[in-house]
This record gives sequence, C-alpha cells and structure tokens, in this order.
Amino acid sequence: MISGPVGNLVCLALWLASVLLLVRVIVSWIAVFGGRPPVTGPLRSAYDLLFSVTEPILKPIRAIVPPAGMFDLSVAVAFVIIFVLRTALC
Repeated sequence: MISGPVGNLVCLALWLASVLLLVRVIVSWIAVFGGRPPVTGPLRSAYDLLFSVTEPILKPIRAIVPPAGMFDLSVAVAFVIIFVLRTALC
C-alpha cells in the first residue's frame, strides 16, 4: 500500500481510469445499438476527449491481446490490470 499524497494521487488516477473505461464501454454499446456520436458541439468534444484519454491505455494491450471475433478484449484486460493495481497499491 502506498501512503501519503502520492499514494492518494495514484489511487485517484486508477479510479478515474476505471471510470473513464466504463464510460467508453457504455458509449461503444450505444453505438452498437444504433446510436451515433454527435457531429459537432460540446458532446463531440467530450466524445473525442474520452477516446483520446482511454486509447493510450488500450492500444498497448491491443498489441498483445488479439480481438476475439468482433469483441475487443483489451478493455476487459485493462479492467483486470487496474483492479490488480488498485488492490495492491490502494
């Protein structure tokens, strides 16, 4: 366990990463069921920001874990890694 302000910051960053990944999963499911991302406006900016923040987490995992058909397992692997890190460090 990490204590002090650095430990709190690491725990907060891991929590935030898991929340952002969960939001990305929900947004992806909406797209699968026929929803379209906004074309312009503040929601489009939030959409682009969400994908640009979560992609650096998922891209290295995708290089290691191949997709299983139409399913992208990199998000599940990222959740497991974040869970293990939060359990070990927080």
